[in-house]
Amino acid sequence: MRTVAPRETAPDTPAPPRLGRGTLLLMSAAAGLSVAGNYFAQPLLDVIGHDLHLSAGTAALVVTVAQTGYGLGLLLLVPLGDLLERRRLAVVLCALTAVFLTVTASAPNAALLLTGTALTGLASVAAQVVMPFAATLAAPEERGRTIGTVMTGLLLGILLARTAAGLLAELGGWRTVYWVNAALMLLMAVLLRLRLPALRTTAGLRYPALLRSTLALFAQEPVLRWRAALGALSFAGFSVLWTAMAFLLSGPAYGWQESAIGLLGLVGAAGSLAASVAGRLADRGLAHRVTGACAFLLLGSWGLLAAGGAGGGWSLAALLAGVIVLDLAAHGVHVSNQNLVYGVRPEARNRLNSAYMTSYFVGGAVGSALTSAVWSRGGWNGVCVLGAGLAVAVVGVWGVERMRMRGMQAACSRA
Repeated sequence: MRTVAPRETAPDTPAPPRLGRGTLLLMSAAAGLSVAGNYFAQPLLDVIGHDLHLSAGTAALVVTVAQTGYGLGLLLLVPLGDLLERRRLAVVLCALTAVFLTVTASAPNAALLLTGTALTGLASVAAQVVMPFAATLAAPEERGRTIGTVMTGLLLGILLARTAAGLLAELGGWRTVYWVNAALMLLMAVLLRLRLPALRTTAGLRYPALLRSTLALFAQEPVLRWRAALGALSFAGFSVLWTAMAFLLSGPAYGWQESAIGLLGLVGAAGSLAASVAGRLADRGLAHRVTGACAFLLLGSWGLLAAGGAGGGWSLAALLAGVIVLDLAAHGVHVSNQNLVYGVRPEARNRLNSAYMTSYFVGGAVGSALTSAVWSRGGWNGVCVLGAGLAVAVVGVWGVERMRMRGMQAACSRA
């Protein structure tokens, strides 16, 4: 298949082939499976800890290490999409993810477990190569819907990873899910190679300069700065919930088994529907309003989650409602952020995505690390205070951004 140029950077050359529904769904599935390996451990922290003789704090580091590895991949590997042929980059990253998943699956101790987890996180940024790839292939008026579709797949991968992990752990032990995902990632590498068009956009930079230009975007683009802050804070709150959830549900308040804990991902998956809706609303110019509404929903969700810590029927209902609201709100913030960031400089879309998503997952890693410390001292109530504080920060940043935008608009109208 011949290499084509993106419509944004070469308007006089043939446009990329139109993104068909089948290819879009494949890209969505690849994104979901790529990131899933970073989340299998969350409902299994207790059983992994027992099997490898780890403390609760060390077991929780599995989540932190995965997100840190992912953050490094976002910073170091995703910008290559503006330099290398994108299909080949996506295929290689999918294949490497499969290899590193096998390291985690065969780990006999904490050191190899954490190494395999970190390397899997590093390579699994294939999802963030696929995302701007899809946005480039889509028509401009369909970019929000396309981003929303791929994000739905990615978010389902994150959330359903917990369900798959719990069920497969019951059937064959905690390692089983890693072996299965390794096989699926190899399949994705083959299918992406067969179905995606070759697409190269060159930034005209060497790799060190490419990385410097990625960091320079923070200084150059105010939209990126604001949206990176919102993304980091919202995903930190998301990570706080899902890192602590296994400890709450396996503890004395609920006493659930791994498979039951994993099934909670099905409840959270309902929130992934917000990705598609937020994308369509962003296509209508409503991204800023979506962000504001979701920021307040984030804050309200922690009230429900706090009520869910006691155990029993009513507490469980509050917990489930809180999970749905928080996931819906976090995903809505994320998709509206991406739509605005991708529209800033189309020729630097991979670098913009790298800068934004690095901030996003650094926020997630910080949220997970804080949860480990807070849980050991304050339990579920402390976790809820932490999450609510992060949500207050999201509301505050969004409010300041809106006031700044209105001030600029007023200045322009006076001029």
